[in-house]
Amino acid sequence: MHTTALVLFSGGQDSTTCLAYALSKYDRVETVAFDYGQRHHIELDARLNVLRELRARFPAWAAKLGQDHLLDLAVLGEVSETSLTRDTAIAMEASGLPNTFVPGRNLMFLTLAAALAYRRGLQVIVTGVCETDFSGYPDCRDDTMKAMQLALSLGMDRRFLIETPLMWIDKAATWRLSHDLGEQLDSHGGGTALVDLIVEHTHTCYLGERSQRHAWGYGCGSCPACELRAKGFAAFRDAGSR
Repeated sequence: MHTTALVLFSGGQDSTTCLAYALSKYDRVETVAFDYGQRHHIELDARLNVLRELRARFPAWAAKLGQDHLLDLAVLGEVSETSLTRDTAIAMEASGLPNTFVPGRNLMFLTLAAALAYRRGLQVIVTGVCETDFSGYPDCRDDTMKAMQLALSLGMDRRFLIETPLMWIDKAATWRLSHDLGEQLDSHGGGTALVDLIVEHTHTCYLGERSQRHAWGYGCGSCPACELRAKGFAAFRDAGSR
């Protein structure tokens, strides 16, 4: 039976929902983030605010929330020519992938997360990758996650479980999941406490924009991450009003 988990936690909507999911399921949960020279570096500050607010607003989860880790992965930024690691416009490439794709990013994240989980005695690695509402990144696919789980378990001689709670749901359903998870601990508030926290404190915008506040949170409002988040929030809100 699995009782411990390590969550890949960037401080965005998806990883915060995954963290809440892990806290609702496991007895001890730690978090890890990676500094790879990302253009939206502000997310590394936002994630600390999210952790602080989670501890303050959800005491039952705070008791389970363990150490946070930040790993330097600057080499990834050095070998990547993408709009997430360079000051270039977001665009589609001839390959059919957007230039926000950072080759090898999730593969390196999972490898280092597994090494950390090995050292910390953590059994499950939770990541917010998704194949339903995504930009076509090949390292977010379910097949990739299954292959990584097998490779890491064999290579470290320890059976890891890579859990992907968002894999088969769209962004509207991700908002719904955060609502339902929050409702477990905040029934009087109708489950809005976690949604409100995500809106106010998480960061998802690729351009690192936090001067504009929208109904769904802060961001430029026009990059692919903002558009996806806004569309999902509108669908979530419309479904709740019916």
